[in-house]
Amino acid sequence: MVESLYVHVAGEVAAPGLYLLSPGARVADAVAAAGGFRESAERAAVNLARKLVDGEQIVVPAAGAPPAASGGAASGDSAAGSVLSLSTATAAQLEELPEVGPSTAAKIVAYREENGPFTSVDQLLEVPGIGEKTLEAFRDQVAP
Repeated sequence: MVESLYVHVAGEVAAPGLYLLSPGARVADAVAAAGGFRESAERAAVNLARKLVDGEQIVVPAAGAPPAASGGAASGDSAAGSVLSLSTATAAQLEELPEVGPSTAAKIVAYREENGPFTSVDQLLEVPGIGEKTLEAFRDQVAP
């Protein structure tokens, strides 16, 4: 069981940086730890209710800025056209990717739980059942 979470809060917050939070903490807790939103923040782009994962990055975009494509995407949603974070996605979200069914999604989640957050999309090649062809089918739809 995780005893604490390290979360990197970046973008339009008062004090961007690395924060140590309690298990079960939510994005709202991370934003509060970083001193809250700057006036220039696009608050509606951030899902404050989402639970945090150790090692993730929360990026608070500026108003009018395009959505972030970094790990720990600000919204945590996998809406059409957005990039899915491998480090925070649920099995159900992963199943929405081309060539990824329930078994492969479960293997991705298991790999992440064993090895920690993804640091590169190419790490997926270490997941049993994912080869170059499968990865190329959805590479542009995911981020670490």
